Amino acid sequence: MYELLIGNKNYSSWSLRPWILLKARGIPFVENKVAFPGGDSFDYFRAWSPSGRVPLLTDGDVKVWDSLAIVEYVAERHPGAWPGDPVARAWARCASAEMHSSFQTLRNVCGMSCGIRVKLGTWPDGLARDVARIGELWREGLSRFGGPYLAGGEFTGVDAFFAPVAFRAQTYGLSFGGAADDYATRMLAEPAMVSWYEDALAETWREPGHDAEPLAFGHISQDLRAIA
Repeated sequence: MYELLIGNKNYSSWSLRPWILLKARGIPFVENKVAFPGGDSFDYFRAWSPSGRVPLLTDGDVKVWDSLAIVEYVAERHPGAWPGDPVARAWARCASAEMHSSFQTLRNVCGMSCGIRVKLGTWPDGLARDVARIGELWREGLSRFGGPYLAGGEFTGVDAFFAPVAFRAQTYGLSFGGAADDYATRMLAEPAMVSWYEDALAETWREPGHDAEPLAFGHISQDLRAIA
């Protein structure tokens, strides 16, 4: 059976991606959650992962690191992890790769922290552009492939890649426009997303670096997490 090494559910957007795909697709795995140690975690996670980062999928003697590589590895073994239609599959891979490599301002300003609510101050250059592009992508996928998911009627890898953005929308009050906002709402109601969110709220771990990120661009209006 697969084993998936992840970090804190409150913070770890990269961990969420393969975790949510496995859960949503009903693919069995064992979860191994290790809290971020604070500061530079490279040497700490090197005990498990060649990259010194999470997530890491272990399949027997095989170790697969990096969220996109994990999704591709799973898709080779489990039909449906990418869309069956070749046009939808190509679009889903392109959109996932764009999420994997882009939207740096969104990542820097709106780091994932599921259990808090943040009121942003002035938006740094690039944030509105990132939000607009994600909304464009979501509306395109929903329109081209009929929804309710980004590449058609089933949850696939592209939904997994944008799952952390749905949590960011909730945390920071982001709007992606029209059908894109409806999609974010549906994603937050997905059973696997609800499960991740409940676990995130229950965590008592805190990592000062992650907790400081929202304070650089706004203030915390609510903290719904269990007491540290």
